[in-house]
Amino acid sequence: MLTLARGSATLLALSAVLAAGPALAQGKPLPPPATDAMPPVELTISLKDGKPVCDPAELKLPADTNVALKIVSSADAPVTITAPGQFENGLVLHADGDLVHVASEKGYTVKQNGKGTLRLRTMKAGQEEYACTSTRNADAPFKGKLVLSAPAN
Repeated sequence: MLTLARGSATLLALSAVLAAGPALAQGKPLPPPATDAMPPVELTISLKDGKPVCDPAELKLPADTNVALKIVSSADAPVTITAPGQFENGLVLHADGDLVHVASEKGYTVKQNGKGTLRLRTMKAGQEEYACTSTRNADAPFKGKLVLSAPAN
């Protein structure tokens, strides 16, 4: 017969709360995506005259949808991709490869000559500026347009 010592039940309950803590800290779950399709999109990064260039300059994605963004960099320096609100923890579903989440949650750094896939939930329909910034030329970022439009049904 198993006998719990005094306080063991409290310790077990505390352990369960602590184990669930990170999941609770992420906030409320996202609503279902606008569509079940997860379209693959590719973003390439290169350096021209020592400055980053992202292609496409106008990144078109469906709004409120899960997207797999494949990122391929031929830049010989790390480059950080930013877009207001898009790379916050609540919208990032998964990242793999040579991608590192920026501590401010405003973007992802792609390692030198790196590649990876960023799965994310896009924001609501609208337009935002996105940027690619080299660690060498932080004062001269490439600026593009992130266009989020309602997905086709």
